Amino acid sequence: MDQPDPKNGSGLILSATDSIRSFLDRASGDLRLSDELRGIASDLRSRNTVPYKLLRAIWTGSDPSTRPDLLGVFSGSDFVFTSPKPREKSEELKLRLVKLREIAERKEYAELVKDITPRKQVEEPFSSYKDQLGFGLHVGLTMFTGYLVGYASFRALFNRNPALSAAGGILGLVLAMLVETLLFIIKTSKDDQVQSSKSFTPTTKKNQ
Repeated sequence: MDQPDPKNGSGLILSATDSIRSFLDRASGDLRLSDELRGIASDLRSRNTVPYKLLRAIWTGSDPSTRPDLLGVFSGSDFVFTSPKPREKSEELKLRLVKLREIAERKEYAELVKDITPRKQVEEPFSSYKDQLGFGLHVGLTMFTGYLVGYASFRALFNRNPALSAAGGILGLVLAMLVETLLFIIKTSKDDQVQSSKSFTPTTKKNQ
C-alpha cells in the first residue's frame, strides 16, 4: 500500500480535537517517525484544523504498539469545508459586461419611448413679420406690373386713349390680383397636404 505524501496537505480537513492534539504531541517525539513527519506533527498540534492525509501519514508511520486506535483519534472531530475562492473577472470580461449593460439600457430606453413621437411645429403662413412684409411687397409688385401691362396694352390698342388706357391698367391690376390669389390658394393647399401626410405616416406604420 502506497504511503501518502506528507507534504500534500490538500483534501479533507478535520477540526482539531483534544484526542488529535494529544496524538500529535506524542508523535512529535516518536523516533520511529522521520524528522519531516515529527516536524509536521509539531506544527499541526497548535492548529485548529488538521489535513486528514497528513494526520493519517503520521498515524501510519508511528509505532503500532503505542499509537491509539485511528477511530479514537478521529473521535469528536468534524469535517471542515472551505468555500472556494471566487474567480476574479478579467478586465476584458469586465469591459464586455459594461458594454452589454449599456446596450441593454439603450434598448430598454428605446422600447419605452418608441410610441412617443415628437410633435413637429406646423408653420402657419405669414406667422412672422418678415413673411408678411415679403408677401405684401410681392403682391404690390405683381399688381403694379399687371397695371402697367394692361395700361400699355390698351394704349396701343385704342390709339393712346387716356380713359381706355387707365381702364386697361385697372383690368391688368385686377387680373394680376386674381392670379396671385389663385397661386396663394394652390400653395396653401399643397402645404396642408404635405403636413397631413407627415402626421398620418407614423400612425399607419404603427397600425401595421
